[in-house]
Amino acid sequence: MQPEQRSSGRGKHAEGNRRSTADGPSPTEWTAAILDSVADGVFTVDSNSRVTSFNRAAEQITGIAREEALGRPCCEVFRADLCERLCALHETRRTGRPVVNRTATILTARGEKVPISVSTALLRDAAGKVIGGVETFRDLTLVEQLRKEITGSYSMGDIVGKSHELRKVLAVLPQIAESESTALITGESGTGKELAARALHSLSPRAGGPFVATNCAALPENLLESELFGHVAGAFTGATRDRRGRFRQADGGTIFFDEIGDVAPAVQARMLRVLEEREFAPVGTGRPVKVDVRVVCATNQDLESLVAQGRFRRDLFYRINVVQVSMPPLRARMEDVPLLVNHFVARLNRLRGREVGGVSPEVMARLLAHDWPGNVRELANAVEHAFTLCRGEQIEMSCLPPHLQSGADAGAPSAMSLEQIEKQAIREALVRHDWKRLPAAQELGINKTTLWRKMKKLGIETPED
Repeated sequence: MQPEQRSSGRGKHAEGNRRSTADGPSPTEWTAAILDSVADGVFTVDSNSRVTSFNRAAEQITGIAREEALGRPCCEVFRADLCERLCALHETRRTGRPVVNRTATILTARGEKVPISVSTALLRDAAGKVIGGVETFRDLTLVEQLRKEITGSYSMGDIVGKSHELRKVLAVLPQIAESESTALITGESGTGKELAARALHSLSPRAGGPFVATNCAALPENLLESELFGHVAGAFTGATRDRRGRFRQADGGTIFFDEIGDVAPAVQARMLRVLEEREFAPVGTGRPVKVDVRVVCATNQDLESLVAQGRFRRDLFYRINVVQVSMPPLRARMEDVPLLVNHFVARLNRLRGREVGGVSPEVMARLLAHDWPGNVRELANAVEHAFTLCRGEQIEMSCLPPHLQSGADAGAPSAMSLEQIEKQAIREALVRHDWKRLPAAQELGINKTTLWRKMKKLGIETPED
C-alpha cells in the first residue's frame, strides 16, 4: 500500500497510477475506494509523520475533513491521549513491531472525547524500505456506553457541555476527588448532581470500591434509619433477619446522600456521629460497627436557611459542607443545549437500535427558546418523548411534548439561534484569554484553524480588527 503523495511534482508513474484506464479505475483509486468502504478509521503517514491518506471513517470519527488532514502532522489531526504518553506509530517505527488494539481516547473537532482502539503497522515500498506507517482505529463509544449502562460507572467526561459555567465545575472535580473530604453538591433539581457525585467517585482512589446512592427524600423516616445503619433480626416487627445498611454496603467506597436536607432531625444526629467517628450501631443492637467510607451529599435546598429555621443541625451542616460544588442550572449554560440534545439522541439510538439523525432546525430553535425549569432532566425527558414519537429521519416539531409545541415562550424575542449561541460562546472564550486564539480554541475543544474559520464565518472581529 503506497501512501498518497500531495506534491505537485508526482512524476509520470504516480500520475499514471491515479489515472483511470479503459479497463477501470487505477490501483490508487481502487485502494481509496476500498479504504472508504471500511468501517474503521484508517490513515497513513510519511517518514515525517505527516498524513498522506485519510479514509471516510476517519473523517466521521474525528470530525476532521480529509482535505484538512492531509499534509499535517498526525498529532495535530489525531489528537489522542496516546500522543502525549507514547505514540503508537512511533513505537512501531522504533521496535519494528505492530501495535494491536491498544485503547486510547481522542478529542474530536467537535470537542468530544471518543474511546477508541488503535492498531499500527509499518508501510514499506517494493524494495522493503520503510516509507511511513499506517494506523487503524475503531470507535468504542457503543461498547463503552453499554458497559456504563451495565456497571453504572461514570466519569467526568459523561458530564456533557463546554460552557464556561460547566468548565468551572469540571476544573475542580479532579482535585476534590483526590481528597477524602466530605463533599456537598448543590444545585436545582435536574442539574446532574448525582452524575457529579459518580464522577467524584470514579476519579478518586476509591474508584475500585462500591458507590452506594441513597435518595433521602424517597425513604420514609421510620425506614431511613434501618436503611442507613442496618438492623438485627427482631429489632422491630417484620425484621426476621439481619440486614446490612447502606453504610456497610459502601465500605471501602463512596456513599452518596441525595436530598440530604430531607433527613429527619433524629436521623441527622446519628449521621453526624458516623461522619465524625466512622462508627455506628445497627438498629436493635448497641454493638458498634466501623466503616471506611467517603461521604458525598447533595441538595437542591438552601441548607443555611434550614439551619436558621431549626430544621437542619448546624453541626451536621458544617460537617458535610467541607468542600462544595455548585451545579449550574441549564438556563445559565444554554450553549450546551445542542450538545446535550445530540448526546441524548445518540444514547437513545444505541439503546433502541435506531438511526434518528437529530432534530430539525425549528426544533432546536424551540428548545433554545425554552427556559428549562426542570434543567437537564427536563431536557432529557423532552428528547426521549420526541424520539419515541419520531418516525422519520429527524425529530420534527410535531414530536415534541405539547407544552413545548405551544409553550408561552415559543418564539420569544430572547430566544437565540444556534449560530448566535456559538458566536457568543466563541467571543466569551476569546475575551477570557485576551483574544489569544490558541488557548481559546483549546478551551472550546477545537483546533486553532477551525476557530479562525468560525470567527470569519460568524463575523467575530478582534480588537485589532
